[in-house]
Amino acid sequence: MKFWRVFDRDRKDGLDEEIQSHLAVAIRDRIERGEDPREAALAARREFGNQTLVKETARELWGWRFLGETARDIRHAFRGMRNSPGVTAVIIASLALGIGANTAIFRLVYSVMLRALPVTHPEQLVELLQKYPGEPRGNGYWSRRSYEHYRDNSRAFATLTGTAIDNVARVRAEGTESEMVAEYVLGNYFQTLGVRPALGRLIAAEQGAALPEGNVAVISWAMWNSRFHRDPAVAGKRIFVDDAATVVIGVAPRAFTGLRVNAQTDLWLPEKPKAGLNLVGRLKPGVTLEQARAEMALLFRFTIEERSAGDSDPKLRMLQVELEPARAGLTDVRDRVGKPLSVLMTIVGVLLLLACVNVAGLMLARGAGRTREMALRLGLGASRGRLIRQMLTESVLLASVGAAVGGIIAYAGTATLVRILDSGRAHERVHLQVRPDGMLLLFAAGIAVLTGVLFGLAPVLSAFRCTPADALRQSGRVSETRFHRLFGKSLVTAQVALSLLLLSAGGVFLAHLADLKGADLGFRRDHVLLVTLDPSRSQYRGERLSVAYREMLERMHAIPGVRSATISAPTPLHGAGASGFGTAEGFQERPEDKRWIHISYVAPKYFETLATPILAGREFSFDDERNPRVAIINQTLAKYFFAGRDPLGRQITLDHVTGSRQPSTYQIVGVAADANYMEIRENERRSIYLPAFRNGRVLAGTFVIRTEVEPESIAGEVRRIVHETAKSISVANLTTLSNQIDASIVPQRLLAALSGFFAVLGALLAGIGLYGVLAYTVARRTSEIGIRMALGATSSRILRMVLLDAFAIVVAGLIVGVPIAIWGRTLAAAMIPDLTVYPVATLVSGAAAIIAVAILASYGPARRAAHLDPMVSLRHE
Repeated sequence: MKFWRVFDRDRKDGLDEEIQSHLAVAIRDRIERGEDPREAALAARREFGNQTLVKETARELWGWRFLGETARDIRHAFRGMRNSPGVTAVIIASLALGIGANTAIFRLVYSVMLRALPVTHPEQLVELLQKYPGEPRGNGYWSRRSYEHYRDNSRAFATLTGTAIDNVARVRAEGTESEMVAEYVLGNYFQTLGVRPALGRLIAAEQGAALPEGNVAVISWAMWNSRFHRDPAVAGKRIFVDDAATVVIGVAPRAFTGLRVNAQTDLWLPEKPKAGLNLVGRLKPGVTLEQARAEMALLFRFTIEERSAGDSDPKLRMLQVELEPARAGLTDVRDRVGKPLSVLMTIVGVLLLLACVNVAGLMLARGAGRTREMALRLGLGASRGRLIRQMLTESVLLASVGAAVGGIIAYAGTATLVRILDSGRAHERVHLQVRPDGMLLLFAAGIAVLTGVLFGLAPVLSAFRCTPADALRQSGRVSETRFHRLFGKSLVTAQVALSLLLLSAGGVFLAHLADLKGADLGFRRDHVLLVTLDPSRSQYRGERLSVAYREMLERMHAIPGVRSATISAPTPLHGAGASGFGTAEGFQERPEDKRWIHISYVAPKYFETLATPILAGREFSFDDERNPRVAIINQTLAKYFFAGRDPLGRQITLDHVTGSRQPSTYQIVGVAADANYMEIRENERRSIYLPAFRNGRVLAGTFVIRTEVEPESIAGEVRRIVHETAKSISVANLTTLSNQIDASIVPQRLLAALSGFFAVLGALLAGIGLYGVLAYTVARRTSEIGIRMALGATSSRILRMVLLDAFAIVVAGLIVGVPIAIWGRTLAAAMIPDLTVYPVATLVSGAAAIIAVAILASYGPARRAAHLDPMVSLRHE
């Protein structure tokens, strides 16, 4: 029971009864010796001494004094919060936004870049990547022969393994069919990673081939839980993967969800023949990453020679190998969103610092009003360390409450951010598995304590400067020393500078997004509906499918509100399509000038539907189906191959097309204006268009429909036409061209939206800080203002005086903030490719926004000062 008494001094702990009993015995003894009862009582109490001091000494002997004092500090802090609800609400809201934003972004950063794979010694894992100069690097292109060569000849790797990932494997289990993520792995996959089964066994080297009863599979814990309801006898059960019978042999551990951070693997199967592999190796103990890179630079020659034997790609000799740590999984997601997330983490860090400075100013103003209280405490014997601990307890408590509210904001914010990242193009979607983790809890707790200490330093410094005699001579007036005044203004100056940094960053990213959205792409993006069909599970093949698509096109074109309809593969900004190298008659090309030519398969009226101008010649017609060796080239390709010559009627040969080894020659019938197909930012990409309908076949599967009404309004009619024409053909995806373009710039949209939002918050916090300082200054200078007005100062002059004080603080903040903002924009431009920086416009806009906020924040205190009654002001204490 004594332990709990430490936390409540008002709790009856028996000390009063013990003291009274001791005094009663002492008084009785004196009375028995013949003393007067009244004198005996007074003498006994004098001999006993200070009862309160005795009780404090007794409680100290119980121990845990620090906990008791902390508990009292917490109760005192709660009372202070209750007595000033307005200031408390502003402080908690500021901290909740800052801490919540930091926690939300950190959860994504941790999930993508920091969380280690739940495998043995993840720091030893290394990923092997291939890269052309100036192009993104990638995995998944390694052959089985290259893997075996590296495995047998490498001295840096203890072991090497590979996996091929299929995002749309059709799995039928327990009577339910759905698309799942499957990894086709080499036999040493689990052994290399050091993963042990939760149930059954894992794929081993001898199980790399199909067993007599069918293929084998290891299922994930999630699949075992959802499909098999944790059946302990799941090993030996039969499932079907892409219609192939497969036997479940084991369950992976719960924590292991595969090598990718953006998609949970549902099952693992033995390697597919001729599948492109992702290679991951485990370094030998003592081998550094640089040593492994040097070795792989030599071994990689085997891959160059292997691919050159059956590939005419002249750029193969430029292909390079890169090695990256795979501690946190494969690098594809980190390469796409790692830099934007790093920029956002920096921005929310500045926002949190701004919130701390804001709260520090409010705490300093409130602490100045408690100077007399602190002086009395010091005069009564409290140590400065005791006062500092009390104030830090108050600030940490406020930060803890702010962190608790911020945790709710972070939870909702993380879910929103995950949805945004998952809204990109199909091959770029980042479907993160953000799970609770001890590191996240540690981060939230650490950031709460850190912010509490940071904004608690201001009143702590004030307490150090508190002199009891000087404070008590203020006769009850709220005192403001030069230190308080200068320090408070310095805090607001820092807020203005940090706000300018946030506003400048937000302006840069918003301008960059507007630049991307307004870019001339070579086609019109408005009022276009894209409908992708999936005939893979139907009986429609070859000529029958071509006839069905022709009929659908005719019926879609007849829908009221439709201007034109066509078919394309790929559609603009949907991602990579076919490509190849080309030669043209009469043109001698240097090997170093060779570039990939982007190939699109389009139907008649394609250029009319997308409003892409035909500069020369004609569009395709359905008559070209009988003469499929015709082509339309874009302006860039025409200038390159036929500079100064008319390309119409000439021939172009595609000698290396992805998916085909046979050269094909086409007659040019048209030249189209340049249009961006891969990315919004493209630099004169060479493109060629081929007929989608040829030789009784159709080579495209996405209908492109331009409307005069809202595209979504005809979606139901389009689905009805597809169902009536071919019931077994399903609509795989239905979207607008505008949405598809937006999906191609998800990182830029995320950066612009969040940086803009945080910039507004930063300006709001700066305004609150300025308002707080001015309001406190006006309250402190009430007597001075009264004297000025009594001596003849007009209301307009008092108004001007307060506004000039605010303007001086803002100007000082802008002077400090401009170089910081310039440095921040330069740093962002170095991290984000193709970032457009507007050095003057963003700074001017940011400064104008801060001045506007400052005018709004300072007008209230200034107006209140201008309308003070001089008689009331002179009597102000």
